Formats: sequence, C-alpha cells, structure tokens
Amino acid sequence: MSLVAGTAQVTVDIVLDQEQYLRDESMPVKVRITNRSGRTLKLGATADWLNFTVENREGHNVARLGDLPVKEEFTVESSMVATRTVDIAPFFNVGLPGRYTVSAEMKIPEWNQQISSKPRNFSVTRGAPLWEQIVGLPGTGSGVPELRKYILQQANVKHLTLYVRVTDENENKTFKLMPVGQMVSFSRPEPQVDKESNLHLLFQSGARSFVYAVVTPAGDMILRQRHDYAGPPPRLRVGQDGRIGVAGGQRFFSRDDVPPPIAIGSTNNVSAVTP
Repeated sequence: MSLVAGTAQVTVDIVLDQEQYLRDESMPVKVRITNRSGRTLKLGATADWLNFTVENREGHNVARLGDLPVKEEFTVESSMVATRTVDIAPFFNVGLPGRYTVSAEMKIPEWNQQISSKPRNFSVTRGAPLWEQIVGLPGTGSGVPELRKYILQQANVKHLTLYVRVTDENENKTFKLMPVGQMVSFSRPEPQVDKESNLHLLFQSGARSFVYAVVTPAGDMILRQRHDYAGPPPRLRVGQDGRIGVAGGQRFFSRDDVPPPIAIGSTNNVSAVTP
C-alpha cells in the first residue's frame, strides 16, 4: 500500500482546547485518529508510535526535555475515530513567550508508514501579575521553614481568567500553575492566607456571581465554590477560631465545585463564616 493511499484512508489531526497558554501551564494536545482503511489499526505497542514536534516562530525545533508517555496498546476499527490526549508542556522547552506550532507523526508498523498531522498554532504569554506573597510550609521541625510563593496572574484565554502560580521563594521553580476561573474585568481578587499557609481567594466571575477557592502550598485546589450576590456582597472573613470563609451572599451549587456538591459536607477548615 502506498503512502498516499494510506494517508488518505487514515488521518491524524491535532485539537487544542485553547490557542494561548501561560508559561508552565498544562498543554493537553488531543490527537484524533480517523480510520477509513477498511482494516483495524493496532497502535501504541511501542514508545515511538506517536511523536510530536514543536517549532518556534522562526521555524526552529524546540528542545525536548524528555520522552512522552504514549506507549499504550489500543485498536481503532474501520470507520471509527480514536482520540489520545498528551500533555506536552513538561516535555518541551516552551517557557519563552511567543508563537509556536505543534504537529504529530504517527507510525503504522504493519504498513511501514508514517502519517503526519497539519501543524497547529499556539502562543505562550507571561500573564499580568496581580498579587504575590511568600509563605512558609507548615511543619513541626525546628529548622528554617521551606518557603513558597503564591502569585496571582490574569490572562485573556478565550476570556479573562485568574491563575494561581505556586513557586519557590525566588521563582526559579514553578510547582503548579492552575486556572481558578473566569473573572470580570473590574474584579479585584481578594486573597488571604490562613494559619496552615493555604491561599483563600474570592473574586467576581459574573454580574452577580463570585468564586471562592482554596489552594494549598503544594498547588492543590481543595475547594472551589460559587457564591451569588444576595443582600450583603460576598467577602472573606476570619472567624473567631481563625478559619477563613465567605460571609454574605448566597451559596450556589454548580457542577464545577471542588469537591463535587455531593461531598461538600466533608470539607473541614473552610466552612462559611457567619457575617
């Protein structure tokens, strides 16, 4: 079977959920494989069945930082479409702001063929810093505590989005970068750090809605809630026991809550505070 026939019968496409990313943000690339060959494809048996290439704006290949974890056997029957998702951010040096392209090449060993996708464009941006604070990691030792830095950033990714970056004291290493949620342009996020060095955030996400989130020094989001404007506007408040929570407004349960709504009652140390 010729290469031309094979590529007509089997196609590989790249799908990106967004076209702009912050430095260190996760970049999940979806590889969509469409099989119209009349035969079942057997893929993923070796580590080199799928390869990615990332180029900068000048057309130079971006340095790879490691081997992507793509080895996993699967089949694609004729007239079917399969999708594999790979986060390429940890494996390519895309830390500099600018425009990039990503493409994929798939090997079909049985046919001795390689099929390439069309390149997709994306950009990396710094984001606008809004606030930062250094905190010590909780512990019981007598030595100097290890330090972390919380950084709030905003960027226009489809819409204005608030991010939390967790780094070391000097920002030489990013432990986690995560989007917290969509925010309105006039919102001024309200951050507070509790006695366990968790970051509490409250910001306006809509005309009458606010997002309340809690992030740990490890970069894990342990709470995300929506609070609507009802009576006094939502605000962060410290209770008599030192816990931080939301006073005012009205709690609204949504599908993107963390933890999911069914498990809300199991959360400790982050309950609402009486106004």
